Amino acid sequence: MHLSENEGVEGKVFVVTGGLGFVGSALCLDLVRRGARQVRAFDLRTNSPWSDSLSSRGVKCIQGDITNQKDVGKALRGADCVFHLASYGMSGKEMLQFGRVDEVNINGTCHVLESCLDQGVNRLVYVSTYNVVFGGKEIVNGNEALPYFPLDDHVDTYGRSKSIAEQLVLKYNGRSFKKINSGQLYTCAIRPAAIYGPGEERHLPRIMSLAKLGLMPFRIGDPNVKTDWVYCDNLVLALIQASMGLLDDIPGRKGRPVASGQAYFICDGSPVNSFEFLQPLLKSIGYDIPKASLPVSQALTIGKVLAAVYTILYPWLKHWWLPQPLILPAEVYKVGVTHYFSYLKAKEELGYVPLVTPREGMAATISYWQKKKREMLDGPTIYAWLYCVIGMGMVLCAAFLPDVGPVSLMKAICLLYMRSMFVIRLVAVLAIAAHLFEAMYAWKLAKKVDPANAKGWFWQTFALGFFSLRFLLKRAQN
Repeated sequence: MHLSENEGVEGKVFVVTGGLGFVGSALCLDLVRRGARQVRAFDLRTNSPWSDSLSSRGVKCIQGDITNQKDVGKALRGADCVFHLASYGMSGKEMLQFGRVDEVNINGTCHVLESCLDQGVNRLVYVSTYNVVFGGKEIVNGNEALPYFPLDDHVDTYGRSKSIAEQLVLKYNGRSFKKINSGQLYTCAIRPAAIYGPGEERHLPRIMSLAKLGLMPFRIGDPNVKTDWVYCDNLVLALIQASMGLLDDIPGRKGRPVASGQAYFICDGSPVNSFEFLQPLLKSIGYDIPKASLPVSQALTIGKVLAAVYTILYPWLKHWWLPQPLILPAEVYKVGVTHYFSYLKAKEELGYVPLVTPREGMAATISYWQKKKREMLDGPTIYAWLYCVIGMGMVLCAAFLPDVGPVSLMKAICLLYMRSMFVIRLVAVLAIAAHLFEAMYAWKLAKKVDPANAKGWFWQTFALGFFSLRFLLKRAQN
């Protein structure tokens, strides 16, 4: 396409579903920058880390549920173009909330499509996923000619639901409006690779939290496995170019818009092993990099066991206290099986070329996480937590609780090493005193070097003693 930078954006009204999310907010801000008359961020949330930035730039934030037809219809009234980003179940515990995944990804998309026809919205850009064609079988430099992965063979509800939704979106292409005599809806689908960038809120925070706790002991799959990534700004560019590709009023162009009814793979164009890709980020903030390798077959077994356990815990999946599973089967395939694609079609038809290189994108992401880590409460791995909590718990129980049930075993173990109850009680009292002294010192020091987390440092050091204090001392030195 040979269009101006802001073609089809200036003076138009846009709705971005999932507009308070990482990519949605970036898209809203870019639409404002390009001269959109009004941008509406439609989201179930009432606020997010980007809410203030959106409001200050004039983006209208609309709270509503994508699964509610009335909410969707109200948000789309008078819009010229819709970017449908809202989805559910991409990773972690969300993947196992099967009913909610289908409700949002399939029913929600149906509501958007019907509202577009009711409200006379001319353009709809749908954000899909690689998983509509990938399900665990190797794909090297794939393209849009690949068939959809069989619905019954998907190992996760997210991939299956996104595949159904994408096919619905593309089938709606060219349908006439319901309440307006002339005009029709043009649709297309963007299939992004794994998204990264400063502020990304799905993949990287989970990876960082696992690395911090020491729960990333293995790489999965062969070192030669390669997958795609896409930097947020590159994806936003592709989305806007896709909306331009749906314009039906370009002088000199006849027939349907170039992007109507089409799907496009979008990536940075530099396939890489995911663990190699993440290595500079993990290393820059002081987290251990996995060295040992785990075969895909064994990782799949672990993933299936965890999926079964978490499925049993289905009623509690939404609760904050239930930790994220280490890995699930679909995630094993994502990092352990080669699958990367060409963006040639997007380049030829939309003019897409990544503006940000992987090196620049990773540098910006590293800078963000280094700053974020300085603002967070740092601490040891989960193994230090288990050692301190179990060890201190055993000594305290043996010293002060009556000799009933499991306390007898704890007392026997402690007596094996400390020989007498007097020594056990003395050790317990000294340990409590030492931990309390270290916690008070940590609180006082944190008031100077990390006042925002002073309370957190106190309680963490009270629980872990020097295992926690050494991280604060290191921060004080820096």
